[in-house]
Amino acid sequence: MNKPPAKPVSTRVAAFLDKARSLPTLRAGAGPGRLIFALDATASREPMWERARSLQAEMFRAAAEVGQLEIQLAWYGGIGLFDATGFESRPEPILAAMRGVACAPGETQIGRVLDHAEAQTRKRKVAALVFVGDAVEEGLDGLAGRAGALGLLGLPCFMFLEGRDEVARVAFERIARLSGGAFAPFDASSPQALRDLLAAVARFAAGGRPALEDFSRRRGGPVALLAAQIGRPGRT
Repeated sequence: MNKPPAKPVSTRVAAFLDKARSLPTLRAGAGPGRLIFALDATASREPMWERARSLQAEMFRAAAEVGQLEIQLAWYGGIGLFDATGFESRPEPILAAMRGVACAPGETQIGRVLDHAEAQTRKRKVAALVFVGDAVEEGLDGLAGRAGALGLLGLPCFMFLEGRDEVARVAFERIARLSGGAFAPFDASSPQALRDLLAAVARFAAGGRPALEDFSRRRGGPVALLAAQIGRPGRT
């Protein structure tokens, strides 16, 4: 018996997009917004880890202007190490956890971050995933599939790239696009740019798109470019 021909890739993609467009949006006022703040803690990331300690507290303060926010810190580093805190409404527990982390040599585990985010939002809705890193050492197809799954769940990924690694740029942009999130590069010599970007996502997680758009109008620059990217999963 002959098997029916497989559907062309374009047809499968169209079906994916149709399903994504039919998903309900997160209802405003459904409780505190929840955000996963994920960091690469491999050896090359130690300077960034130090800066992130101060920035995570500012995310809470930024979100407080528009609503409540719970943040979970997730990280990987060393050989196969991956860990995460609980969701916290205060910066102190996350800061304490960060003090106990030592960056160590190892490969990237971005796929594991995405899998973790999916598991968390299936338990209770997560409004946004933030990832800060400088490299990708995993297969792009596998990461893209995971990002598409997050898009279907309504969990946008905000991918922030430190440095100019072209492989990482391509991967980060694709993850952001397929999940309905946004990508932005930043220069470690200009910490204000990352500070503004993280504050923008915190506002989005706590107050939704209106809070982000209001902040982008006032701040402009990288924040406005970030806000302009956010859309439906899998957009071109």
